[in-house]
Amino acid sequence: MNLHTHSLETTLTDDGTLLLQNLPFQKGDVVEVIILKHHCSPEKENPYPLKGKVIRYDDPFEAAVPLEDWSVDNKILNYSEVKTLI
Repeated sequence: MNLHTHSLETTLTDDGTLLLQNLPFQKGDVVEVIILKHHCSPEKENPYPLKGKVIRYDDPFEAAVPLEDWSVDNKILNYSEVKTLI
C-alpha cells in the first residue's frame, strides 16, 4: 500500500459544506479523508482598529491648506458685494 499524503486548510461554508478543490489526485482515485478541527478559531477583523490607541491633535482647527491656495474667487466671499448682486 503506497500512501500519498496531502494536507490543506480550509473553512466550512455557512451551511456546513466542506469544498475541496485542486487536489493532486486523478479522477477515480480512492482517497481517505480525515478532518481535524483547529483548537483556535481564526481571528476576526477588528471593527474598531483605533480603540484604545492614543490619538493627539496638535491644532484640530488649523486649515489643511493655506487660504491663498483655494481657487475660489475671493470677491464672491465678500458678503457686501454679494448683497449688492441680489
